[in-house]
Amino acid sequence: MSKNNSGWEKVLDILGEILAVLTIVLYAVLIINANWAFIPEGTFFNILMVIKNYAALAVVVIVGFEAVVKRTFITKLAFLILLAIIVLFHFFPGTWANITNLF
Repeated sequence: MSKNNSGWEKVLDILGEILAVLTIVLYAVLIINANWAFIPEGTFFNILMVIKNYAALAVVVIVGFEAVVKRTFITKLAFLILLAIIVLFHFFPGTWANITNLF
C-alpha cells in the first residue's frame, strides 16, 4: 500500500465516521419529531427531509471509496461505474424509460 493511499484511507475513514454519526443523529431527531412534533413544518423541516434522503447514500459512497482506495484499478473503475449508474438513476428517474424508448 502506498503512502498516498494510506492518507486517503484515513481521511475517508474519519469522514465516513463523522457522516455516519450525523446520519444516525438526524434519523433519531426525525423519529423523535414524529412522536413529539417540535420541529415546525416549513423550510427547515423540508431541508432535514432532503438531507435524510441523501445521507444514507453519502455514507455508502464514502465507505465504498474507503474500501476501493486500497484495491486495484479495475476494482476502482467498477465501483465508479456502478456509482455513476446509481447516481444517474437516482437523480434522473426517467432515464431508464428514455433509454428503452431509444430501442
